[in-house]
Amino acid sequence: MKNSKLLFSGITLGSMLALSGACSTKPAESADELAPVDTANAIQTEKLLVKLDTLHTGFDNPWGMTWLSDGKMLVTEKEGEILIFQDDAFTGEKVQGLPEVRTNGQGGLLDVAAHPSYAENGWIYITYSKEVDGGKGATTVMRFKLEGNTAVNQEEIIQSVPGWDGGNHFGSRVVFDQNGYLFYSSGDRFDTPENAQTLSNSHGKIHRVHDDGRIPEDNPFVNEPNAVQSIWTLGNRNPQGLYFDTETNQLFGSEHGPQGGDELNLLEKGKNYGWPVITYGINYDGTEITDITEKEGMEQPLTYYVPSIATAGMTRVTSDKYPEWKGDFLIGALAKMHINRVDMEGGKALSQEVMFQDLGRVRQVSQSPDGYIYAITQGTGLMVKLIPIN
Repeated sequence: MKNSKLLFSGITLGSMLALSGACSTKPAESADELAPVDTANAIQTEKLLVKLDTLHTGFDNPWGMTWLSDGKMLVTEKEGEILIFQDDAFTGEKVQGLPEVRTNGQGGLLDVAAHPSYAENGWIYITYSKEVDGGKGATTVMRFKLEGNTAVNQEEIIQSVPGWDGGNHFGSRVVFDQNGYLFYSSGDRFDTPENAQTLSNSHGKIHRVHDDGRIPEDNPFVNEPNAVQSIWTLGNRNPQGLYFDTETNQLFGSEHGPQGGDELNLLEKGKNYGWPVITYGINYDGTEITDITEKEGMEQPLTYYVPSIATAGMTRVTSDKYPEWKGDFLIGALAKMHINRVDMEGGKALSQEVMFQDLGRVRQVSQSPDGYIYAITQGTGLMVKLIPIN
């Protein structure tokens, strides 16, 4: 694993970002209007020189981000808010009328995604932990439309079952494929890892439904007795990253391992990704979970992390703005506080690179419609935009 080198001395990454001049609320300039970049405030990665443009400070626990066809950008805060940005600047406005969320532990208002046909239908999707069954929590997907800044026409799409006590391992990313199918991730709920191997519950799985919540007839377990019919894959521990590649028609996911054993997976229909039967990690107290890392009928990750970096949200670089990274995955690292680049070639993961160390607990990395990479962080509370320097 390789580390990015900083092109400055006597200054931390955090203070460099604070001094970058982009912390103001004025809109960022377009790519064609950018002034010459000060390379003294740039970071040399293995393949690319990059400036981190700080667009916002002061987040508490940002979780998801999406862009709308009218140029707005939405960013969720786990405590239950959605902040509205325009032209890379926070407007000071938030979405009103959102559902109540259960915010204990890792639960709260989590991911957000615009429908691929948002310009035509106006649907916005969120995932959140909802209180059910007298205080239990359930990973829930709902959709709504915006009337001004108010969430209207709210419809619950799907909910993980059964409700579960505790505040850990909700998942919960949501993405769409090119045909309008919705995929969302649901964690194993931590204290019962065997959930991930049991088809009669939703936990520790990736799910696939139509955009209105209907179950596709070709889902892999629709004819399995007592199975949750939305299940697409099983054996997933706590997947907090999902990415659908419309060019290759493939779904990828990053998931938290225990102590060690975070994974990047190619998530294919009906397949079993092994948790907790096989893993490259151990229990948090140092004891063994299993003595095997491979088993027939269970998939191996494209790459894994020992020690754990606490993999979070992810994207694949498809933009021509970063030709040196094209086809690679960028994954947020919570515990290790960096962006992890996975060098991909021919469907194989060749190596990993640690970039922008100490940026903060990187919760999500996304590529905007105009091809720039953005990241949001907890702890340092930042939104940054990665500006390549040619």
